Amino acid sequence: MVLAVNLKQRINEGFLLFDGAMGTMLQIHGLLKSGELPDVLNITNPQAITAIHKEYVEAGSNVVTTNTFGANANKLKGSGYTVEEVVSAAVDCAKKSGTEFVALGIGPTGELLEPMGTLSFEAAYALFAEQVIAGAKSGADLILIETFSDLLEARAAVLAAKENSDLPVVLTMTFAEDGRTFVGVNAVTAAMTLSALGVDALGVNCSMGPKELMPIVRTMLEYSKVPVAVQANAGLPCECEGHVHYDVTPEQYAKTVSEMLDSGVKIVGGCCGTTPTYIRLLRNLIDSKRAVTPITDNKTICCSGTEYRVLDGKITIIGERINPTGKKRMKEALRENQMDYIVGEAIDQTNAGADVLDINVGLPEIDEVKKICDVVRAVSAVSPLPLQIDSTDVKAVEAAVRICNGVPIINSVNGKQESMDAIFPIVKKYGTLVVALTLDENGIPETAQKRFAVAGKIVNEATKYGIPKENILIDCLVLTASAQQDQVMVTLDAIKLVKSRLGCKTVLGVSNVSFGLPNRPMFNSMFLSAAFGAGLDAPIINPMAGGVMQAVDCFRICNNQDKSSNKYIEKYAVAVEAPNQIQTAVSETSLYKCIVEGRKLEAAAATEQMLLTKSAAEIIDGSFVPALDFVGKNFEQGKLFLPQLMQSAAAVQEAFEVIKANSAKNGLKTETKGKIILATVKGDIHDIGKNIVKMMLANYGYDIIDLGRDVDPQIVVDIAVEQNINLVGLSALMTTTVVNMKDTITALKAVKPGCKVMVGGAVLTEEYAKMVGADYYSKDAQQSVRIANEFFKV
Repeated sequence: MVLAVNLKQRINEGFLLFDGAMGTMLQIHGLLKSGELPDVLNITNPQAITAIHKEYVEAGSNVVTTNTFGANANKLKGSGYTVEEVVSAAVDCAKKSGTEFVALGIGPTGELLEPMGTLSFEAAYALFAEQVIAGAKSGADLILIETFSDLLEARAAVLAAKENSDLPVVLTMTFAEDGRTFVGVNAVTAAMTLSALGVDALGVNCSMGPKELMPIVRTMLEYSKVPVAVQANAGLPCECEGHVHYDVTPEQYAKTVSEMLDSGVKIVGGCCGTTPTYIRLLRNLIDSKRAVTPITDNKTICCSGTEYRVLDGKITIIGERINPTGKKRMKEALRENQMDYIVGEAIDQTNAGADVLDINVGLPEIDEVKKICDVVRAVSAVSPLPLQIDSTDVKAVEAAVRICNGVPIINSVNGKQESMDAIFPIVKKYGTLVVALTLDENGIPETAQKRFAVAGKIVNEATKYGIPKENILIDCLVLTASAQQDQVMVTLDAIKLVKSRLGCKTVLGVSNVSFGLPNRPMFNSMFLSAAFGAGLDAPIINPMAGGVMQAVDCFRICNNQDKSSNKYIEKYAVAVEAPNQIQTAVSETSLYKCIVEGRKLEAAAATEQMLLTKSAAEIIDGSFVPALDFVGKNFEQGKLFLPQLMQSAAAVQEAFEVIKANSAKNGLKTETKGKIILATVKGDIHDIGKNIVKMMLANYGYDIIDLGRDVDPQIVVDIAVEQNINLVGLSALMTTTVVNMKDTITALKAVKPGCKVMVGGAVLTEEYAKMVGADYYSKDAQQSVRIANEFFKV
């Protein structure tokens, strides 16, 4: 424990130098056999692993990372070794190198978590916890969770690390050229979420060279509440005289890292392509510099896994419609588990301009803990917006916050000691924002001064837990004008006091004010305008209520949020045709819209209706393909992200099942555009990318033969020959398995020279693809579709 404290102090106050690439060194020394898991070498060839660690120690590393990137139970299945055996051997190898500190290396599971994939949050947590427990038991000094793309998976890993050990935790994400991870995470959402979860340092690894990572690093330095770590690649892999090398020299690498250190980065090292030569230069750099602590703003920010909302100086709309109170249809949907209706409400509010979605499933006759988690997952799959977890059940609050991606808002805590004792530990543990109601054991105060006093009491109590003021949103409570008319202005006066004296952000359930009155939208709109004038930051409203949103749109001009009134003009000027109107005009069918928005059951129903007048081919070519093309184009442009892409693909799958059933019923055969083999190469068990490509190709009408992951080259050859398949797609994530991709292509071309191969994966480039003998390089799923269309002349 003393060592952990000392190490945390080192992380906060000075520099730490990690090692460089393990996979690169294994390849240089010729230690990898085809299909062998690198992690197993800790047991089968420990001397070699220790020797590599020692090279980095001699180059100046303070920390060496264990050779356990893939040492989880799923990846080790069939290896003959347990997680504890591999991790224990790996820590022993690292310790024998003479290093100052040993970092337990933990990589991603290789699977997509729900709702994008099939791996549950709990299952991912269990995989990581097993590694953490084994590492802590074996004597690791800290935990390095690295090369993650999904913040939800990172969340499971961080919680597993913090709940099963006292070791410091460092987590680094991997980003693409567009500044986002594979699933759409940006640097702000990563920095905010990981800081909130209480990691000891966060940052970026792998991805690209250090120069290309500089914009991401600068953003992380601006928003991170903890030290920032960078372990970049030595550029991109390329071929020279039949050998693979990386295009950034040690000197070039060190020059850019020097800028990072001067900007405030505290932890550096290397990833793919880096060797002890790179680390030696970094050691010299660090020894010549003093650590710089960057200045960060204390902003109020909530986020999902892909989008964030800054509440400072802006009006933030919290959509209220996923709440059964007074809503008969929502109650029915919650009781009958009609998730498509609930999801539809989320989509509609997102389209109407909500910034955050409130999730309330409180009905006495349902299991609220289970239901709120189900709704959080379902809504997160179709909407990129941050969520507000709204419940009076403390167990339901924690269950939902635990599996909610990003930094959610908890609604709510109040001035009762019992409430603060229950809610504040959850707020602190998960780093959430929290709505604070200005009521206490004496009820709702009747004066603005007394409500302000309750707000102050809540903020003071939160401080004891280490919860910063910017994470508290004060709700001064709206009472109904029809019953307590004299209290309406009290609410507005209380907001003014909170803003001027406490400096906290404010939130308000606006619709309550008009309960029992006629023409409620008009009254709500008037009161909302007055509340904005008093300093309201985040109204909880129905964003589909036109009059209320008009008040919002007008005030966003007044507070300079809508620069040059652009959004106002776009929305209200008759002569201006809004971009979203142009985009959706591609098709007039409801099926197109259902696919674009990921409405699965509605897509199936629309398909069933269309089959009464159109053929399957007409539906596929007229609705499926245009909708998928639209989603794919927006995905490539960074307007939509992987969760939305997956939901649209799932909607097409649902609709496709209707077509298949109809064809079978009428004795018709569903046409296919062509057969394609897909496989993740031998030794690589990461199949996320391959599965996404499979889904997209199938939705475009191709017959996919999925051979799975860790596929032997001969199996690919045999299936291609037996079924006369002339297009094969191969995937690899790890640099250590790319050689097996080349072996597979060589074996395939020797027997079936006319067969074409497309390749993809995080470590591949177009040049690398040519080096392994591929005919096509596919950077993403949409590119795979274009390749298939070109090959089959569709």
